[in-house]
Amino acid sequence: MSSYIVVGGGILGASTAYHLAKNNVKVTLVDRKDLGQATDAAAGIICPWISQRRNKKWYELVKNGAKYYKQLVEELEALGETSTGYKKVGAIALQNDEKKLLKMLERAIEKREDAPEIGELKILTPEETKTLFPLISEEFSSLYVEGAARVDGRAMRDALIQASQKLGARMIYGNAELSNDGILVNGKLLNADRIILTAGAWGNELPSKLGADMKVSFQKAQIMHFKIENEATGDWPVVIPPTNQYLLAFDNGKVVAGSTYEENTGFDVSVTEAGKLELIEKSTSIAKVLETALIEEVRVGFRPYTPESLPIIGTIPRFDSIYFANGLGASGLTAGPFVGAELARLALGEKTVLDLSVYAPV
Repeated sequence: MSSYIVVGGGILGASTAYHLAKNNVKVTLVDRKDLGQATDAAAGIICPWISQRRNKKWYELVKNGAKYYKQLVEELEALGETSTGYKKVGAIALQNDEKKLLKMLERAIEKREDAPEIGELKILTPEETKTLFPLISEEFSSLYVEGAARVDGRAMRDALIQASQKLGARMIYGNAELSNDGILVNGKLLNADRIILTAGAWGNELPSKLGADMKVSFQKAQIMHFKIENEATGDWPVVIPPTNQYLLAFDNGKVVAGSTYEENTGFDVSVTEAGKLELIEKSTSIAKVLETALIEEVRVGFRPYTPESLPIIGTIPRFDSIYFANGLGASGLTAGPFVGAELARLALGEKTVLDLSVYAPV
């Protein structure tokens, strides 16, 4: 039986391990539980279709990622993993400029031709918008996108890991080091036919030991969790303002506001006053009532980026048995499960859905 080691247990690594385990191969997932892991902090909006980003290589990943969730969640639930953190709740994209709103609708209708999972699209009045998400201030109209969803990164990661273990995968927590014969973890040698590196913001560490510079950088993100009393928040749609911020709600009165985009911070997991102030100012600018809401916690994560903000997927140059995937950035929860499935297919020598050569390391 072929053996595979996946290093890095965020959403991408967990998905890769799960999809390998489905293929009846020996799988070991290794993670050292670094503080600030992006998946552990993240709450994601699955709604890539209204983005103005024009990079087609990026869009193919996120479009397929959004589509893939339905199949994946059904598979996980069949294995008894019902707490995935995923729910299709729709999205409201806020806008108070009618021309921009109509342009957004036009863009979404065009994309729906090859992405029917977008579902119903309609422009909502401020009153209709507020009915769907009662915290929103009165001045915003919106575009409603039926097919959008939310996902809790921590819950989805855990469901994938637990499902992979049910299929025979092994989970080991510890620091991984490359050796000539495999991976050293906690002083123990693990042999493998294929090694797959999905270490996120720490992605440069192991390739650098091979003389490879994978050019992984990262941004610090702070994400605020509010507690809303006496509101049934579980079915509220995700909220996409005109800026790069967002609001989304979960069960039991939880409303999440994100996020900051901070450069050159190092791996500092401190919650900062500047970060909290930014999150409060931007969230209350669209939902003024949050000024009086309880702040339950602020999470910190490091989003990994690679050159041109486009993910890298493939083998490390000169090392055909060592695979590498990184750089999903703010799209990690949208694309991560699908990219993990593709990476597993690549490592297994199977045909992938997309032409992954366009994402290969150079």
